[in-house]
Amino acid sequence: MSEYETDIKRISAEKFIQMDDNESTVLDLREPDEVLVNKIEGAVNVPFSKIGAQLDKLPKDKPVYVICGTGDLSEEVTEILMDRGYDAYNIDGGYNAYSEAIKKSKPVFVDARGLKCPGPVVMAADAVKKLKNGMKICIEATEDAFYSDIKVWCDRTGNRLLDIHIADGIIRAVIEKGTADPSQFQKNKGNDKTFVIFSGDLDKTIAAFVMANGAAAMGRKVTMFFTFWGLNVLRRPEKVSVVKSFKERLLGMMMPGGIRKLGLSRMNMCGVGAKMIRSIMKSKGAASPEELLSLAIRHGVRLVACQMSMDIMGIRKNELIDGVELGGVSTFLGAGEQSDMSLFI
Repeated sequence: MSEYETDIKRISAEKFIQMDDNESTVLDLREPDEVLVNKIEGAVNVPFSKIGAQLDKLPKDKPVYVICGTGDLSEEVTEILMDRGYDAYNIDGGYNAYSEAIKKSKPVFVDARGLKCPGPVVMAADAVKKLKNGMKICIEATEDAFYSDIKVWCDRTGNRLLDIHIADGIIRAVIEKGTADPSQFQKNKGNDKTFVIFSGDLDKTIAAFVMANGAAAMGRKVTMFFTFWGLNVLRRPEKVSVVKSFKERLLGMMMPGGIRKLGLSRMNMCGVGAKMIRSIMKSKGAASPEELLSLAIRHGVRLVACQMSMDIMGIRKNELIDGVELGGVSTFLGAGEQSDMSLFI
């Protein structure tokens, strides 16, 4: 190494991976085939063989960090950039040192305990966004829906869920930032069906389950996401002993206790209209709402209760019928992106 080269500004791979990408420009001198296999997200790729005509196009308003395979070629380019007035730094050891630093880096801890949907998933997204590809986060949450949400979020964003488990009421997930382009997952839309059940009206519930069962009979994967008033469809008909606040008990008394208690959206007439509709359905040989619900469960229709809505409305998990899973917005959106039809009922 010459005396002049010792004046080149340098940064170790360990320090570089901790930096904010938005505050600098990363110049990757590797050949396109190398970058394709081991991409550095956000880097400007200019192969060393073509560097002469491209250097002046780099912005000068931010520091430039130069990387190659081993750190040798990047030293030469760093020197040239410094001569041209750039605030340039050589990443010592190149991509070899960079990849080793990524492997050895400790997961960033994210504390999402006590947050409700979509808080934990948003915190995970914000934390992962700041990392280099291959780095990890360890996130802890206490909302049951997070167990489903974070799996879907990882699957739909190209990040890798390395581990997830529950201990002492805390869900702990370890996530590795992926290299996949999230846009590719948007193209993989299938023919699944997704229903958002917002209403707790009997007639709308019947329509929803008729369509869900029809889709299941066609071999489609069906997800029904129950939120706010729609949660009453999933409540057990029998009284369940749970500890609630005064306001939660009051809400519970004002809401129908299960699918048998649902009223009509029109002409309910204090429940007379609902009884009339049930009687007509029976006389016509149509399946009752309870039978439609049971049929959906038997045919694998996925019933998801929005946990945030449950918390707001004071509904506990053990008040719901068997076969219901808890989820949040990511669970719904993940199902919706795999569907060719989503209905809000």
